[in-house]
Amino acid sequence: MDILEKARHELEKIVTERDLDREGRITVRTLTPDEAIGAEADENFVIRKGKERVIEVVYREARGQAFTDAPGNWEGTLAELLALDLGTNGYRAVFTAGLNAVLRHLGLVEGTLHCRDDEPTKCGAEMPDRLHRRFGTRRYGMVGLQPAILKEMVDAYGKVGMRVADLNPDNVGKVREDLLVMDGEKDIAELVEWCDVGLVTGSSVVNGTINEILDRFEAAGKPVVFFGNTISGVAALLKLERICPFGR
Repeated sequence: MDILEKARHELEKIVTERDLDREGRITVRTLTPDEAIGAEADENFVIRKGKERVIEVVYREARGQAFTDAPGNWEGTLAELLALDLGTNGYRAVFTAGLNAVLRHLGLVEGTLHCRDDEPTKCGAEMPDRLHRRFGTRRYGMVGLQPAILKEMVDAYGKVGMRVADLNPDNVGKVREDLLVMDGEKDIAELVEWCDVGLVTGSSVVNGTINEILDRFEAAGKPVVFFGNTISGVAALLKLERICPFGR
C-alpha cells in the first residue's frame, strides 16, 4: 500500500479512538521564506530561493508544516482532510502538514516545524555524528540535496563515502561539494546499489517518490534514514527512522 495511504489509515483509526471532532476546522497557508526558515538562513537553501515553499496547517493550537513545490492555501474540516485525493503534490502536502498538526495536537509527534536561521546549518554539522553513532563508517546515498548536510557529510566521509541525487534540474548534473549530482529519478537504482545507507529527504512523502525509494532500499536490504520535519507524522505512525535535530 502507498505510504501516505497507510498513514491516512492510521490517522483515521486515531481520530476514531480519540473521538476527535471531524468537523474541527483546519487552515492551511503558504509561508514566506522568512517565515519558514528565518531571515538569517543561508541563501543556498532552496526555500530561500523561493522555488519551493513551506505550507503550514493550524489545527486547534497545534501547527504542522510540509515542504512542497505545489504550495497553496486550503481550509476545511478534519473529515475533509481525511478524504483528500492524494494524487497530486499539492494535496499530498496539505494532508502531510495536516497529519503533522493533528498528531502534534495529540502529543504523538515532535518537530513538526522547520528549523530557522542558523539551525539548518547546525543540522548539517549534527548529521555525520548521529549517523556514525548509528551505522559507523559507511557509504551514504543522499536522496534530496540539503546543502549543509551534504557539505558536512562529504567533510566527514569524503567523496568515496558519499553520493547525492536530486530532482531539481538546477542541481542535477552539477557539481556540489566536489560531487556530481545524480538524477533522483533516472539514477536512483544506481545510487541504491552503490550505498550502504540511504539518507532521504522527508519531502519525498509529498513529491510522490517515497514508495519507490523505500521499495528499492528494502529490496536491497539496506536501511533508510529520513531527514526533516515534513515526514515527522508519517515517520511516527509507520515507525520510519528520522533525524531532525532542530525541528520545532
